[in-house]
Amino acid sequence: MSEQNFDLVVLGAGSGGYAAALRASQLGLTVGLIEKGKVGGTCLHVGCIPTKALLHSAEVADVTRESSKYGVTASFEGIDMAAVTTYREGIVSSKYKGLQGLIKARGITTIEGAGRLTSPTTVQVGDITVTGKNVILATGSYSRSLPGLEIGGRVITSEQALELDFIPKKVAVLGGGVIGVEFSSVWKSWGADVSIIEALPHLVPNEDEAISKQFERAFRKRGINFSLGVRFQSVTQDENGVVVTLENGETIEAELLLVAVGRGPSTANLGFEEVGVTMDRGFVITNDRLETSIPGLYAVGDIVPGLQLAHRGFQQGIFVAEELAGLKPVIIEDVNIPKVTYSDPEVASVGLSEAKAAERYGADSITSYDYNLAGNGKSHIIGTSGIVKVVRVNDGPIVGVHMIGARVGELIGEAQLAVNWEAYPEDIAPLIHAHPTQNEALGEAFLALAGKPLHAM
Repeated sequence: MSEQNFDLVVLGAGSGGYAAALRASQLGLTVGLIEKGKVGGTCLHVGCIPTKALLHSAEVADVTRESSKYGVTASFEGIDMAAVTTYREGIVSSKYKGLQGLIKARGITTIEGAGRLTSPTTVQVGDITVTGKNVILATGSYSRSLPGLEIGGRVITSEQALELDFIPKKVAVLGGGVIGVEFSSVWKSWGADVSIIEALPHLVPNEDEAISKQFERAFRKRGINFSLGVRFQSVTQDENGVVVTLENGETIEAELLLVAVGRGPSTANLGFEEVGVTMDRGFVITNDRLETSIPGLYAVGDIVPGLQLAHRGFQQGIFVAEELAGLKPVIIEDVNIPKVTYSDPEVASVGLSEAKAAERYGADSITSYDYNLAGNGKSHIIGTSGIVKVVRVNDGPIVGVHMIGARVGELIGEAQLAVNWEAYPEDIAPLIHAHPTQNEALGEAFLALAGKPLHAM
């Protein structure tokens, strides 16, 4: 048995864990970073980065098919899955090597192995006892399923979907949230027949209803099938495919069923409850400073109830490191963290939906404006449609921005500044938005809400 001692011990080296370690090292703390897999976690290896590589491949396929409308002569010959895999793995490998180098350069000690919390200040990794003045729990999440729905064979999760070496001719997707619609978008672009099953009334159900409805119209136009407001009942499979039965009696036949019903917290059998950490359905409960029920023990990322986003993990990891250094960082509410769905079309949002704003301030106390991307020159050039919707309090600040259309995820930076800084449209209206850019669409929406629209009525 051996012992290692640090100012800070971080259990888990995914987005939240490694961000905490990097920031803590910047602030002069010694850090032990424990990881049983690869640093970077789900986001880098089986989540954000590789899935966006697939989505870019899908975008290139679609642009190639449509090249003639842009005056380019090209022919679409199909998808080379081996080449797609090489492209995807190359990106992940490059980012992984870069992260490893950064962690090493910062003087962080990486301890490989499965860690188990044994006290508020110690984590056991094999025969090594790792002790810290403070400990951060950052063990991430896993792909969930439904009760009685077993993963295996032709019933797969997003991790297995990433590794497919073929394009299914027909695929069923259980779940119309971010993961489900992103894979649906990829497969459709690659030539598959896709059917989505969503128990809630809308696809991307956590978005503003106006955005969800436009999204459904766009998917319908692309030929992506979906069943809304109906629950999954059962699935059978054989060597040829699956048959999915819904509660309304409808059946869907496909080669594969992708289960994309969300992610659960990876906290089982890690010693948290035995040490006395307050838990709820596997999640670690914290206060608003991300401290658990045990003083000095913190939790960040997907194991903390709320949005399961890599950049939320980054922010929380940085927050706790700065908290431990006495910097008193500012709390960012989940509602004010930007969200992006990288399908075709993209969806991006930050702040309150119109319905949530009406609940908080009263329906008569808010105003919203939809700017149609049909009026935006750059959007027309790249061949996209959609809207930018801004919600404000009457004579008050912007409280929500919601967008749909190609590349709108790149606009979320200004949107989150407007919402988080509680800017008034009148504050932003004098500022210049470069022409022609899609960013102008935000500027036009702000101008309209300030009472002086330029390219809109």
